[in-house]
Amino acid sequence: MRISQRGQITIPKRLRDRFGMNHNVEVEIVPTETGLLIRKRSAAGHPVDGVYGLLDRDDNTDRYIKRIRGR
Repeated sequence: MRISQRGQITIPKRLRDRFGMNHNVEVEIVPTETGLLIRKRSAAGHPVDGVYGLLDRDDNTDRYIKRIRGR
């Protein structure tokens, strides 16, 4: 593979098919110690991102669980 003048690369069809990288799939390029990693961007995101900040800063997990269980 080569990088074009516009900075584009073409991922071979056999690899796109194997890894489900069809058109309009978002990818991310992640620097590693040995080079660059190209991977599909996950639409789901990390599960912690969905609940981050749910608790008040003055609250803790034990108090929260007792409160939601009605104790």
